[in-house]
Amino acid sequence: MNITKNYNEKELTLIVEDRIDTLTSQELDKEINNERGNFDSLILDFSELNYISSAGIRVLISTQKKLKSEDIPFSIKNVNDANIEIFKMSGIDKILKIE
Repeated sequence: MNITKNYNEKELTLIVEDRIDTLTSQELDKEINNERGNFDSLILDFSELNYISSAGIRVLISTQKKLKSEDIPFSIKNVNDANIEIFKMSGIDKILKIE
């Protein structure tokens, strides 16, 4: 997994490449937590993401809960069809803002 950070003033976009799985989900969580306090909104760009596991989904839900409690907007963009199916099957497409 590779993560590219792009700031547009206080809006942070993380472009996540390859896979979010059991091994890499902790890296994503750490990257988000390391940047907390530096952004007013967070976008995860999944245009280069090939796969997300249940461990990755847990990170997304945890992030959404933390940011919602601080009134920080959080969205996920550019999700491919295979990952959209995973989101729909798990029901998180009803919880997270997916654009």
